[in-house]
Amino acid sequence: MYKIYVNRTPLVLSTAPPATPDTSQLVAPYSGQPKTLLHYVDMMEKSRRFQQVVLFYDDVTKLFQDFCTHFQIVEAAGGIVYNERQEILLIFRRDTWDLPKGHIDPGETPEQAALREVREETGLQELVLHDFAGMTYHTFRDRQNRRTLKPTHWFRMSARQTTLCLQAEEDIEQAAWVTSESFAQLRSNAFESVSELLTQEWTRIKT
Repeated sequence: MYKIYVNRTPLVLSTAPPATPDTSQLVAPYSGQPKTLLHYVDMMEKSRRFQQVVLFYDDVTKLFQDFCTHFQIVEAAGGIVYNERQEILLIFRRDTWDLPKGHIDPGETPEQAALREVREETGLQELVLHDFAGMTYHTFRDRQNRRTLKPTHWFRMSARQTTLCLQAEEDIEQAAWVTSESFAQLRSNAFESVSELLTQEWTRIKT
């Protein structure tokens, strides 16, 4: 399964329809014709009528590959950074709470890019890289109005240092170390993909 955020609404690519669909979702089979996928993308870019759109097809890998043919791909990597109190670092830029991340440069591995971006954006230099936390996907239009898909690789990290030096040239205005309880106050002003990722993290910690 793939979950791709289009205009902040999840587009789910799956092998089967949801077991309990409802009127808040649009559910449809994929015909196998890549051009038909643009119909759903166009609809989602123009309206947030549905809480979720689900497209299903036996070969979900092919469905995802066909979806990608309509986009330029810009890969990114970032960090879920924990301090010694098990709080997670969030940054605030362009009016939204986010996790530190950025583009993967030529020749970099996702792990290298994640560490570099966290260091550049937060000023945290003494980082310990742990394990892979997962992928998120979202689409946007670039400055030339081209459709772009950004797959982001996320890695867990820990930092003993907590003093921050935020990268103003990346429009980062502030940062906060948050718990699941304190994040509840920020959730409405955070990216949906970040909220979902953090919810999974705190669930993992508690189990």
